[in-house]
Amino acid sequence: MAYIRRNRIPHPIVYVLACRIGPFTAHFARAVHRLGGKLYVNPDGHEWMRAKWSAPVRRYWKVSERMMTKHADLMVCDSVNMEKYIREEYARYRPQTTFIAYGAEDRRSRLADDDPKLLDWFRSKGLEPKSYYLVVGRFVPENNYETMIREFMVSNSKRDFALVTNVSDKFLEELKEKTHFDRDPRIKFVGTVYDKELLMKIREEAYAYFHGHEVGGTNPSLLEALASTDLNLLLGVGFNREVAQDAALYWSKEPGDLAALIDHADAMSPDEIHALGARAKQRIADAYSWQHIADQYKNLFLGREQKEG
Repeated sequence: MAYIRRNRIPHPIVYVLACRIGPFTAHFARAVHRLGGKLYVNPDGHEWMRAKWSAPVRRYWKVSERMMTKHADLMVCDSVNMEKYIREEYARYRPQTTFIAYGAEDRRSRLADDDPKLLDWFRSKGLEPKSYYLVVGRFVPENNYETMIREFMVSNSKRDFALVTNVSDKFLEELKEKTHFDRDPRIKFVGTVYDKELLMKIREEAYAYFHGHEVGGTNPSLLEALASTDLNLLLGVGFNREVAQDAALYWSKEPGDLAALIDHADAMSPDEIHALGARAKQRIADAYSWQHIADQYKNLFLGREQKEG
């Protein structure tokens, strides 16, 4: 607010990412309006559903989401399903909404197949190209690590399951107690990878990718997987189906469902896998490239072609 006043910015747009400041939104909305501006909010995902938060914190997130929806001039949702939820859940406020997704790079890694950095990583993790299923994501219960590990263990796959994640000791011990994954040599927690080009290449060299996220929004790791990995096995919730459409295979949390899909994936022909990969990359290019997303934001901020609910 001070920056707007100091620089005498006409018709400012204040864009708030995520619903954290609900109790203060009415105050700031009035202040923005007094300066001739508008308040836009991106609700992100269903933060109030995340198991990592305590019950009081989850209640705060939900209240905050409601209050920010009530007072915002526009809710910018990064998922069609999230936009539908905002419009239905808070219909009494008649929220104005629009949909602009998150984006991903639609290119290949700059690392060559024989890059020493890649080969050293494979050697240190006991992996080989196209010999592993992969998951990349935050190590939290709502990303369904338990289901993916349990189902992989009962599958007949001869491949490995590499998990790129920042391990929480408490959750890891809980998973070990529930699944006994430590008895299965195929299950490999390989740590985190912060080198962007290396991670992109690891995705490209995976036989298939698992995506178990179910809590809201267009997930960046799903977009990155579709852009890089040919065969993607996704939890069949609305958020994931909306993004991948017919460019992926889907599983449920019913016992045996993912295990059967893994066995099916292992038996797929190279042509079938390539066809899925081509559709996935085209989906990213058409709807989720950063140029496409940037153009939509430019139109929004300049008042062009704005779709309001």
